[in-house]
Amino acid sequence: MTDDVVEGQIAQWRAFVQRRRELQQPDADELEDHLRSTIAELIEAGLRPDEAFLVAVKRMGGLDELSREFAREHSDRLWKQLVLAGDTGRSKSGWLGWLPMVVCAGIAAIAVKVPSLFGVDFDDDFWTRNFALFGLIPLAAFFAWTRRMKPLGIGVLVLLFTLGAVGANVFAQDARGTEDFSVEGLTAVHLPLALWLVVGFAYVGGEWLSAQRRMDFIRFTGEAFIYFVLIGLGGGVLTGITYATFQAIGVDVDPFVTKWLVPCGMVAAVVVAGWLVEAKQSVVENMAPVLTRLFTPLFTVVLIALVVAFTISKGGIDVTRDVLILFNVVLIVVLGLILYSISARDPMAKPGIFDRLQLALVISALVIDVLVLIAVYGRTGDAFGYTPNRVAALGLNVILFANLAWSAVLLGGFLGGKSPFRRLERWQTDYLLVYAGWAWIVVFAFPPIFGYA
Repeated sequence: MTDDVVEGQIAQWRAFVQRRRELQQPDADELEDHLRSTIAELIEAGLRPDEAFLVAVKRMGGLDELSREFAREHSDRLWKQLVLAGDTGRSKSGWLGWLPMVVCAGIAAIAVKVPSLFGVDFDDDFWTRNFALFGLIPLAAFFAWTRRMKPLGIGVLVLLFTLGAVGANVFAQDARGTEDFSVEGLTAVHLPLALWLVVGFAYVGGEWLSAQRRMDFIRFTGEAFIYFVLIGLGGGVLTGITYATFQAIGVDVDPFVTKWLVPCGMVAAVVVAGWLVEAKQSVVENMAPVLTRLFTPLFTVVLIALVVAFTISKGGIDVTRDVLILFNVVLIVVLGLILYSISARDPMAKPGIFDRLQLALVISALVIDVLVLIAVYGRTGDAFGYTPNRVAALGLNVILFANLAWSAVLLGGFLGGKSPFRRLERWQTDYLLVYAGWAWIVVFAFPPIFGYA
């Protein structure tokens, strides 16, 4: 009844339908049956199969917002123009969609002031370890609310955030490393990553075993980051104007800005950014892939130039701690770029020049990572040996090496026609568990190993 091209389009449509948390398997079956029936009727009426598919999707869009979102997801499809015609870009949830965001953001803003009632100032070390908890718990609560999570899922969230609080305030508080950037500092860096993946558990409504839902969370992470940065820029302008205008009339607003506006605004912005991703998908979901395609070639050029410069100079990497941290930050940014590029790509599309650029980026990052690994390992031979920072750096770079190496193999296989793109997607979504495991190890294993001795 339909040709192979349309069958492929129906398969993509079905895959998108199954990503919707509101729809169960029987719902997806029913929707597909309805789509196929409409296509069959249109073919009998004289349309070609591909034309029938376009019209059927258009009609589905009239029945449900589902088809609109499907069209936005595949922005290169012809039927996007058909389905999105007349779309106003308004929030799908109406004003009721604001309620969970307002409540959770308000709770975050209030909660961040509670420690001050007990004499904890914002320059106290307490905030180094705990600030992520104040921002991410309300965001997880927002998703638990909007996803209507079951008690078991909520219990898992409570347990994991409790573990995070214990790690920050029991394990790390009394631990002190031998370097300036102590075990306490390592907890402050790794705990937000561990907790962000806990937020991911809430975002996917507890369906963490679903690779597709984990990929949705990766997309959400990139879009939420963009929104958070934009909110931060706007907040910076607001703060500057507040200072300037009140100082002009002789009113000191410094206490209000530093103790209320900035901390309350930062934690509330985390929730607002998450809500904006949900409510205004049509804005950023088109921006993020553009940014990815813009910066992937630029980062590829920079890393290749770095490898060439290293080869010519033969000077090696300056093995100071700050330099190694800088290289690790670059590798993490590159990995995030790769991850989001994969999440934004249509898995059914054929290999192209952008995929070859990505392979070059992965291989360049792999070379840089090997150089960093050699440099970090070389530092362990001095009088200080295996310090917490060095073990953390070694562990991180080994994890990055494994990810980059296998990503290069899978991406090369895809370009050579030997491996589907889905394998690379699955590899990246499965690897989130490795990042989470390492972050929790640093939070809970490092303090007793290095700090209590």
